Amino acid sequence: MHIIGLLAVLIALPLLGILAAWFGLDAAGVDGLRQQMQTVLPGYLATSGWLALMVPLGVVLVGGAAAVTVSLFEFPGRRWLSWALLLPMAMPAYVSAYAYTDFLQYAGLVQSTLRGWFPGWRMDVRGLPGAICMFVFTLYPYAYLLARNALSERGNHLMEAARMLGTPLAERIVRVALPLARPALAAGAALALMETLADYGVSAYFGLTTFTTGIYKAWVVLDDRIAAAQYASLLLLFVAVLLWLERREQGRMRFAATRGARSADAGDSAEGARPPLAAGPTVLAWLVCGLPVVAGFLLPVGILLHLWWGEVGREVNHEASVAFDLARYAGWVWNSFRFGGMAALAAIVLALALCFALRAGGLPRLQGALLRLTARLAGMGYAIPGSVIAVGILLPVAWLQARWPAAGLGVLLTASSLGVIYAYLVRFTAVAVQSVESGYTRIPASLDEAARTLGSSRAAIAWRLHLPLLWRSLAVAALMVFVDVVKELPATLLLRPFDTDTLAVIAHNLARDERLGEAALPALSIVLVGLAPVLLVMRALDGGRGRHLQSDSTPA
Repeated sequence: MHIIGLLAVLIALPLLGILAAWFGLDAAGVDGLRQQMQTVLPGYLATSGWLALMVPLGVVLVGGAAAVTVSLFEFPGRRWLSWALLLPMAMPAYVSAYAYTDFLQYAGLVQSTLRGWFPGWRMDVRGLPGAICMFVFTLYPYAYLLARNALSERGNHLMEAARMLGTPLAERIVRVALPLARPALAAGAALALMETLADYGVSAYFGLTTFTTGIYKAWVVLDDRIAAAQYASLLLLFVAVLLWLERREQGRMRFAATRGARSADAGDSAEGARPPLAAGPTVLAWLVCGLPVVAGFLLPVGILLHLWWGEVGREVNHEASVAFDLARYAGWVWNSFRFGGMAALAAIVLALALCFALRAGGLPRLQGALLRLTARLAGMGYAIPGSVIAVGILLPVAWLQARWPAAGLGVLLTASSLGVIYAYLVRFTAVAVQSVESGYTRIPASLDEAARTLGSSRAAIAWRLHLPLLWRSLAVAALMVFVDVVKELPATLLLRPFDTDTLAVIAHNLARDERLGEAALPALSIVLVGLAPVLLVMRALDGGRGRHLQSDSTPA
């Protein structure tokens, strides 16, 4: 009981710390809030509002069009493109922003050529339209993957039935395919929007005034903790609404899936139900499916490789380059992997304990309610931006430090790895919980009953029965948490110990200083690490094998 209560408090503490900023406001605090509403808040609301409107729309259009094309039609290269469309999942939006900034700079080849064709041509990728494009082409796989699964459930067979009834192709897509995919597209759009609102790298690098940049500026630059907490609470409220909408759409997807007469495997293997495309539509299908892959993964990776090769040339010519100081690079890799490994191990232990306690049951009503509350709080963390969690951790620590300075809580959390690992756990335990829950659904409850009948204790059941059956789900959970930690930027920026840089932090710092060539190597390293879960999803989608692994690898 005490352990469960402690877990609940630790997971809920960042949220409570943020909400507490609204209580006890004095006259000075009210005046400060009024001043913010007249100065910076309109800009934060406007920029974040445009991102909240345009990014989901773009994600639905790009991901939905690709999902409809590869799910309902047959054309050369379809199988390869259906996998390749997942590759941008490995590309963080801020890494893509670094690459395109160099590629589309004013003195670069692209803009110089366009000015030769169109005198007076000028384009600045560092703006709101550029940020929208970065997010759309790196986040569309959310909508694509969910919509593809929804269409594969029943889409081919219903489309074939509509064709036999004489319905034209365009009407079949509008009246059959899109209604089937609508809950999936809505869920994918909500996930993409939560990732957009949680982003700090793109907004800071492009100089946008969003809530995430406002939180960082208020805390670090202006040293205004109350303002940072108020911005974080407004963002948290918006994210909570999005999380509710996303879960509602996920519920609709599950309801639709249970009514389907055929599985996704059967639908994907029914080649006869997928009509072939003629030459002209095939070219259009290649454009619809190939352009997102090129814009979201191949082109940014090619640009980063070109920048990295330029740094190799500089090193050969004996010019100084931070990126090729191998000792420092090894330190960045070690810090990223150390944080990722520690967070992954702690997350799977916490997730296993929570899921086992929920499965075992038998607790008194109060303890059971507290356990379910803890699991729900842990499941919400993935939707909360890292900057919000960081501020929610620092505020209570600052309050306690001011009252009991001898305790040294501030030093304990900010001068060691404890604070940043704590933030990672609050943010990413949801990924581990979902994977472990999915693994438990494949273990019949009768096995537990048989073990208890033979006199096995709970600890023995967990250690000797569940762990051997859950090792695959635990491995997937650890991998997903590890990759998310390596890519995490805002929480690491705010909570990392002094002089402890990770790959994400150093890539951001170098790109901010316009040293894009030196930022290429750490950025490429992040992308390389991010390919691991993408390969897992590709394997899960390969011929319908490993569908359970797919559910483990795509956190909602």
